[in-house]
Amino acid sequence: MNALKPTLLSLILVAVTAGAHAADTPAPLFKPLRPVSSCIRTDRIDEWHIVDARTAIVRTGPQRYVVKLQNDCPRLGVGRQGLIFRANEANQLNSLGRICGEAGESVHSRDQPPCALHSVRIIDKPTFDKLSAKATRHGNGAEPNGNKP
Repeated sequence: MNALKPTLLSLILVAVTAGAHAADTPAPLFKPLRPVSSCIRTDRIDEWHIVDARTAIVRTGPQRYVVKLQNDCPRLGVGRQGLIFRANEANQLNSLGRICGEAGESVHSRDQPPCALHSVRIIDKPTFDKLSAKATRHGNGAEPNGNKP
């Protein structure tokens, strides 16, 4: 029994240390929308607004979203092309190019290099209206030619 004490003590120490490291782990950078059917359908964007250098809002029919960017994108929404969203490779193939706030997604305009997305979340109409009142730029649709298909 005495031979088991050091082994048992070692196992307890390892378990406590692993638990402490797990508690120090930061939250994941991306927390995508789920289910995927609730994500932004880029072919259905009716309206968009640039609130600030890191925030855009988008409306697709009755659904409204706030899109946060990882870094400042001061020229976003400038030019005829408006906003061009690019889904990550997996969603380009599997989800009709939906934007969910996942790693690898970006948005750009003609005069702005791609800006990586940080998050996408659904918002209500009053929040959308409040944010759109602060917007510096806006447009309808998000297709490269400025028109909806």
